Formats: sequence, C-alpha cells, structure tokens
Amino acid sequence: MTDQNEPTQPSIGETEPASTPVKPGKLGSLRRDPKGWLIALLGLGVPVAFLVAAGGSGIGLWGWQAGLAAIPWILLIALLTLILAIVFIALNRRKGRKTRWPLLGLGMVATLGFLAFMVPYGTAIVTLPAIHDITTDLADPPQFAALTLRADNWDNIPGADDGDMRGMNPRQRWATVHQDAYPDIRSVRIDQPVAEVIEKAKRLAEDRGWKIVAVDPAAGHLEATDTVSLFRFKDDIVIRARSAENGAASIIDMRSVSRVGVHDLGANAKRVRQFLSDLSGTTTAASQ
Repeated sequence: MTDQNEPTQPSIGETEPASTPVKPGKLGSLRRDPKGWLIALLGLGVPVAFLVAAGGSGIGLWGWQAGLAAIPWILLIALLTLILAIVFIALNRRKGRKTRWPLLGLGMVATLGFLAFMVPYGTAIVTLPAIHDITTDLADPPQFAALTLRADNWDNIPGADDGDMRGMNPRQRWATVHQDAYPDIRSVRIDQPVAEVIEKAKRLAEDRGWKIVAVDPAAGHLEATDTVSLFRFKDDIVIRARSAENGAASIIDMRSVSRVGVHDLGANAKRVRQFLSDLSGTTTAASQ
C-alpha cells in the first residue's frame, strides 16, 4: 500500500512538465521600481504639460494668460521632481541599496532638459526691464498707419516708484528704461536710396515669415506682423526710411511692439538687432 500523500514519480517514458516562467509585465516592473516610475512619469510629464499649456493657447483652446499662468506651476513640479530624485538616490546610498537608473535617470534628464530650456527666459525676466515696445528712435519712434498701437501701450511702465524718475510721465520713463537696457538699439545709415532699402526690407521680412501688412517704398514705410513661439504671440513691426545725402543714403529706424503682455523677455530688441544687421549687410554687399 502506498501513502496517498507521497508524490507520484513519473513513469518511464513520461517527462515532467516544465514550469512556465512568469513574465513580470508592467505591474511587476512598477512594483520592482516604483520610485523610478514616479520620477520618469513626472520628468516626462513636465515638458508635455508645457507643450499643452503653450500649444493650447496658440490654437485658441484657452487664453494666453491661462497658458502663462500654468508655467510657474510646471516649473515647481520640475524642481520638486529633481529634488525628489536626489532624495531617492541619497536614501538608497544611505541604506546600501543599488539605485535603479534607467527610469530614474530618464526622468532626471527630461527634467534637467526642461529646466535648461527655461533658464534663458528666467534670466531675461530678472535682467531685462518689463517693457514691450522697442525702437531705434526714442524721441520720434516710427508710427503705425495700417496697424494700431495697442491701447495700453503706456500702462504699467516700470519706474513709477523710482526716486530717480519721480515726475516723469510713462512715456518718459519708458524712454529712460529703454535707453539703459538697450543702448545699442539705434538708427542705421545705409548707402542706398529709400525705395531700394524698403524693397530689400520687404524681401527680408518675407524670408522671415512675417506677414506684410503695408509697404510704400517711395514713402519709406513698411509694416508687418511676426508670429512667435508656441503661444502664437503677435508682434507688430514698423520700418521707416528717411532720405539722407540728397537721396544717396537712407536713415533707417525700426519699431517692434508686442500686442499682449508687459514683459517681452527681450524678444523685440533681439528682432530689431538681427533685422537691421541683416538689412545693413544685404545693402552693403549689394553696393560693392
């Protein structure tokens, strides 16, 4: 008689069924490295959230104010993600555990990449004045004719509480702040007649993808609109050319104004610098 509890042995010719390995799957992977998954999801979610906030504003799903308001929160999550990852690494070392790098490292790289992308914007906010109207001629800025200067253009100009600017009106404060921040933004002299310069400015603007709103080469006038960033911000530009040396040369002035917002993060000054530099180089080369 055999014991019923005794395991039966396979008979001759029979093979013992092989045990099938159980694949961990996503749930098992999550259980093995929950901290890595958390950092990876947060790290990758940060740039995605930024793209959604900016892109949604750009296509009109919500206003630009809502899109911009989300950015500080996204930055906060990015910083907390980085801090949390460092804490996880420190705890693993303290407890003598090996850090699982693939997911945690991916999240950290994504977070650091996003923060590096945002550094220039943060630097601009800190170092540049909160103005949005940039011109080469502070005393007599080029005027828009086809386009309309924003109604609140002279509102919220910095310096109202500055003792050095006491008694100045908003436009005077703007000119003072503008001169201090952008002393290099000045009129440009080009050795070409007015009409030729405006025609070249028009081609250069079209190459940049600007929308030409009005152009009059004989009068030395051009207006255009540039659409920038994922937010699809629109900046209006006016270029003025005045005759010099009996028509043999031209004095070029330019103005670039953001339609919305208080701080342009230096975008308008950068546009003016680059455009006039290219325009001067084009005309100089053409004259040789």
